Amino acid sequence: MILDVDGTLVDSNDAHARSWVDAFAAFGVTVAYEDVRRSIGMGGDKLMPSVSNLAEDSGQGRLVAARRAELFKGTWLPRLRPFPRVRELLQRFIEDGFTLAVASSAKQGELKPLLEVAGVADLISERTSSDDAPRSKPDPDIVTAALKGSGAAPERAIMLGDTPYDMEAGRRAGVHAVALECGGWNRTELPAASEIYADAADLLDRYDASIFSRLAPARPMQR
Repeated sequence: MILDVDGTLVDSNDAHARSWVDAFAAFGVTVAYEDVRRSIGMGGDKLMPSVSNLAEDSGQGRLVAARRAELFKGTWLPRLRPFPRVRELLQRFIEDGFTLAVASSAKQGELKPLLEVAGVADLISERTSSDDAPRSKPDPDIVTAALKGSGAAPERAIMLGDTPYDMEAGRRAGVHAVALECGGWNRTELPAASEIYADAADLLDRYDASIFSRLAPARPMQR
């Protein structure tokens, strides 16, 4: 089970977007909130050039990225909350025999605090961040790294995320991709998803008819 975090487990996409907008502004760069918000889910390597003329590895790009991290940690992280029934959903995955892994575009230093906000840090041992892959989503590098760390075969793995970038990364890594709409994208914007649910609570309510139930390692394979 490969899990995205922002917008999937934690209601944090708006906070990330506002942190980026304010960080750009601190260095005299004006970017549209709407453009940044639709780019959340990518890593900074893709988000920054997509909304501005800055590259992440440029001098000014590094300053903007550092300021974003400060703003997110100091201003927004304390305000974040998990989506309803997230821990219950992950416990169900574990009961069904899934190994849980994280494949997030967040930086390593932000990943543990986000999992603590979600109330699931103790349930997940394999954590792959943007620091562990040369290219962020929608490239498949982060998902592939999570697969390698968990030892799972792609055809027996499921990616759970909330953005088109999660779905494309999962598809390109050869895993099943399932979407939640709670991150701000609707089903018409998630065509690569094999299944779509409103949020963790909706998935739990319909779990027995889902791909998770069909592929659960602790259950007999349906033929």
